[in-house]
Amino acid sequence: MLSKFFLDRPVLSWVIAIMIIAAGVLGIYFLPVSQYPNLAPPSIMVMAFYPGASAETVENSVTQIIEQKMTGLEDMIYMSATSDSAGTCMLELTFAPGTDPDVAWSKVQNKLQLAMAHLPEVVQRTGIEVGKATKNYLLAVGLISEDNSMSGIDIRDYLASNIDKVISRVPGVGETQVMGFEHAMRIWLNPDKLSNYHMKIEDVVMGLRAYNVEVSAGQFGGAPAVKG
Repeated sequence: MLSKFFLDRPVLSWVIAIMIIAAGVLGIYFLPVSQYPNLAPPSIMVMAFYPGASAETVENSVTQIIEQKMTGLEDMIYMSATSDSAGTCMLELTFAPGTDPDVAWSKVQNKLQLAMAHLPEVVQRTGIEVGKATKNYLLAVGLISEDNSMSGIDIRDYLASNIDKVISRVPGVGETQVMGFEHAMRIWLNPDKLSNYHMKIEDVVMGLRAYNVEVSAGQFGGAPAVKG
C-alpha cells in the first residue's frame, strides 16, 4: 500500500529522499564530539638516564628493575622498554581504554618510588621523568634573537626557565620538550699534576659533584641564628 503510493508519485519520492540525505549530511556537521568514544588507550612514558653506561648495563641495572616493579600495575595492558648506548632507558606503559591518564600517571609514580632505592646512585641523582606519552608533536615553535643579543644556548635557557613550565600547565597539554644545546663546562685534566698530587680522575669528578650544588642562604620565618 505504502509502496504503491510512492510509485504513483515519483516526484514526491525524490523530494523526500533528497530531504533525508540533506538532513543526514547536516547532522554530521552538528554531531557533538562527545558522542565519539575514546578508543585511544592512554600511555605513560618513563625515562631514566645513566650517564656513561652501555646499553647492556642500562638494561640490567635500570630497565629490568623498573619493569619488575611495574609488573601487575592495575589497568595496564602491556609495556615496552628500550635501552640504548647513550645511557637512556625509555619505558612506555599502555593502559586500558577509558583509564584516566592522571590516575595512571599517579599509579606509575607510586610504583616508581618502590624502585628508586634499587637503582644506581647516579640515576637517582639525575632523576627519572614520568609523563603522558604522545605519539607525535602537535605544534613546534622556533625562536630566534633578531638583534643577535642572545645565542642559541641563551634562548634555550630562557625557554626552559620561563616558558616551558607555563605551557606545561595549560589544560590539555600532555608533554612539552625544549630542544637545543645547554650550557656546559668542559674540563681538561693534566696527567702530570694528577700524578704529583696523587689523585685519580674519580677524585676530580667527586670534587666537582660536591661543589656543584645550590645551597639556600636562609629561609623566611625561621628562628634567628644565635652567635656561638
